[in-house]
Amino acid sequence: MIADHMTGIEEFEAGLWKIADDLRANSGLASNEYFMPIMGLLFLRQATNRYYEALAAIEADKKAGKMPDREPVAGDFAKRRALMLPKAALFDEIIKTPKDKSMGAALTKAMETVEASFQPLAGQLPKDYEKFDNELLDRMMRTFDTEALRKASGDVFGRIYEYFLAEFSKQGAHDNGEFFTPPSIVQTIVNVIEPNHGVILDPACGSGGMFVQSSHFIEDAGQDTMKRVTFYGHEKNETTAKLAQINLAVHGLEGKIRSGNEAITYYKDPHELVGKCDFVMANPPFNVDEVDADKISKDKRLPFGLPGINKAKKVSNANYLWLSYFYSYLNEKGRAGVVMSSQASSAGRDEAAVRQKMVESGAVDVMIDIRGNFFYTRTVPCQLWFFDRAKENDKTRRDQMLMLDARNIYRKVSRAVYDFSPEQQKNIAAIVWLYRGQSDRFLKLIESYINQAVDEGKATDAPLAAFGQALGKLIELAKPFATVKRDPDPLAETWKELATLRATLADDIKTFDDELATRAKDWAKAKRDNAGLNKARRALHPAAEQCRDLTKQIDLAAKLAGRVIDIAVKDLEAREADDWPSTEVTRARKALEGTRAGAVEALRKPRYFVKQADWLQERFPDAKLVDVEGLVKVVSRDEITSHDWSLTPGRYVGVAPEEVDEDFDFEEALRSIHIDLKGLNDEAVELAERIARNFEELGV
Repeated sequence: MIADHMTGIEEFEAGLWKIADDLRANSGLASNEYFMPIMGLLFLRQATNRYYEALAAIEADKKAGKMPDREPVAGDFAKRRALMLPKAALFDEIIKTPKDKSMGAALTKAMETVEASFQPLAGQLPKDYEKFDNELLDRMMRTFDTEALRKASGDVFGRIYEYFLAEFSKQGAHDNGEFFTPPSIVQTIVNVIEPNHGVILDPACGSGGMFVQSSHFIEDAGQDTMKRVTFYGHEKNETTAKLAQINLAVHGLEGKIRSGNEAITYYKDPHELVGKCDFVMANPPFNVDEVDADKISKDKRLPFGLPGINKAKKVSNANYLWLSYFYSYLNEKGRAGVVMSSQASSAGRDEAAVRQKMVESGAVDVMIDIRGNFFYTRTVPCQLWFFDRAKENDKTRRDQMLMLDARNIYRKVSRAVYDFSPEQQKNIAAIVWLYRGQSDRFLKLIESYINQAVDEGKATDAPLAAFGQALGKLIELAKPFATVKRDPDPLAETWKELATLRATLADDIKTFDDELATRAKDWAKAKRDNAGLNKARRALHPAAEQCRDLTKQIDLAAKLAGRVIDIAVKDLEAREADDWPSTEVTRARKALEGTRAGAVEALRKPRYFVKQADWLQERFPDAKLVDVEGLVKVVSRDEITSHDWSLTPGRYVGVAPEEVDEDFDFEEALRSIHIDLKGLNDEAVELAERIARNFEELGV
């Protein structure tokens, strides 16, 4: 497992979810009734944020002479992935609604004006805010008006959006959460198929996350999404289809989404895209068994034939219908990435016959195993299937396939949910790059990790200095009291230990700074070829170990300083003494804890990025793909044939050897324990509240 730390965004995620709790308790509405109004507020908040960002960029371009000095138009905002919002639709204006006026009416008007000015959203936004109490709406608006949310944009805001979708999924608000695909899985699909041009289809598009992540991929390469691609989607649930349109609009995007009966993909091709798609991405419903076989028996989207049919003349499992459809939508060079039930890759009988034909086509390219608990509403593992139609006519590649078992790659998000960190996503992509012969991209990633390690090492100066100052402040405040002669003296040993550690820590920080300075100079001159990167990475190991050691010293110093205060207060009744500055000590102790956390986080980052480079180069030291036991293997058609056409990566890559961990990551272990404990505490609070509500309803 590779460790990573989440951003501070989770500090206010739980607070945001209280909006839903407030509605559940005070509006008398079911979750499916207040879901869209909340998402509407979230839409306005981000749309406003993006409007101001775009406006600032427009003004900057005017001053720089990059555009004429004129009033901006909608196209200027669209170019910067934002909506040109009317004043009545700006979140900051709506929240100023006087208390004697209807906040609900103001919000409804805002939604109407947005729909009128942006045609793709016509009829999509919630407009039933007047059924909510003014005071309740005001509380909801102010919850979304924090400083953090006013500044939130890009990935940070997307994280909040997805958090809400996930929470509603857990509440069963929308078809058991089928619409919600974890963003790290979406990003992994994007990284492998690289959807950067042409027609992109998601035939089970849910809330449109696949389209949004594709846009990020395109714009990270410095290109304009809407000039490069056209998005098409199908979604049977009309409410979820609205979410997709809203999600696209929030990111300044447009797409053609079909919903309702016309988007029942088993029987129809709403956009008539067979053979026309450059990319297909999807997370379809797993293991559906109610598709009418007679209705699809002659469907041109089934080039490999029908899978098994049961006595009721239903397709016994629709997994291979989906896979066949996705293949058929691709043009001769198209790529597809699909989330699929783990059962499908080794299913027998008629499904195995379809799978054999798929493999024989040469289009099946990559298979990735994902461990369980990646989905908020499913604990089962899954697999990612990737097609590449260009392989079919490539004599070198057509009979090869990449098997990648990523079940040991994950980070823990909560007690019940895992995902891939951004670096884990990149590392998986790097393996695929090697499979495609793109060693240059692999080396660029290693170079970026070393750059980040060196840069983050330089950035430790300020946090370490701040901790040293905070520690010194607390020691100086306690010194007049702590150095008083006593017999016996319960403070003496701890005080001496703290003083010694403080001096040692200062020396070790100086040594660390010198080591970093040397490595930075060496790195500036290092060759960026494979040998040079390997050498530079190994040269950073001493600094990475110093980060670990300094973290332990800083934690110990903070604990010793805290122990000095505790002994003084509890055992020596310091608060009663004239020379004990109680208020200042309390402030200084709080400041010390804050700077401790900052210093520890700063020290984590250089070591973290060195470990990412280690993870890749230790497995692929020559920047070429090799079989790695328990992780990856390139398999031949003959080998797949000998395994009954199974496409389960674990059957080919073997079991990873048990590693002897000589550098046990206590920090990651403690983080995991903290996550589990927090989850248990949250569940206990929720259970207590539920019991209390039940008692109230019973009149107890």
